[in-house]
Formats: sequence, C-alpha cells, structure tokens
Amino acid sequence: MNELIKRIEKLEYHQRLMAEMIPDNGFPFYRLIIRNGLSKKEVEEFLVICDRLSMKLKKQKAEGFVYNTPLFKEFEEGLHAKLDVHEVVNSCLVQNIYPVLMKQLQKSL
Repeated sequence: MNELIKRIEKLEYHQRLMAEMIPDNGFPFYRLIIRNGLSKKEVEEFLVICDRLSMKLKKQKAEGFVYNTPLFKEFEEGLHAKLDVHEVVNSCLVQNIYPVLMKQLQKSL
C-alpha cells in the first residue's frame, strides 16, 4: 500500500511538471485546475456557476441593468476556495471560456 501511495504522489508531481510545460499563452485555465488540484466534479461545479451567471447576465442586459458588482460578488462567492478570482477571469478570457461573462466580470477586478 505504501508503494502505491508513493507511485500516486510521483504521478501527481509529474502531472504538475507537465502543466508547467504548457506555454503561458496556451491553456492557462487548465493549468490553474491542475496546479490547484481540482477534481472533475469541482470543475463541473464551476461550469454550472458560469452557466447560471451567463444566463443571469443576459437577462440583466435585456432589462437594462448596468451594474456588475452584484454579479461579480456572486461569482467570487461561488468560486472554489483554491482559486483566485483574478487568475480565473484572466485565464478564462485567454482560453475563451465564457468570454461574454468574463469580460463583464473583468470590469469589476
């Protein structure tokens, strides 16, 4: 059992090293996920939050709502504790993940 744990730790270490080999302009959001050790479930929860907030943003824009702060606060509060809101927004913009939402959230950084 001890040998298995050592092998898993070695694989995790190698995975982090490979993530650092990705160019800075490549996949920064994926690098954040790997660096912070998020699980598939945690990433899926993030995507659910982004889906919900994207719909909310679309509705708010249709109603003429122009303040970003409440939406940003909701995003920040729903974000996994291991993630930094600035890094997430910027990396999602580079990787083109929820670009409309992230551009709006970037205004509140």
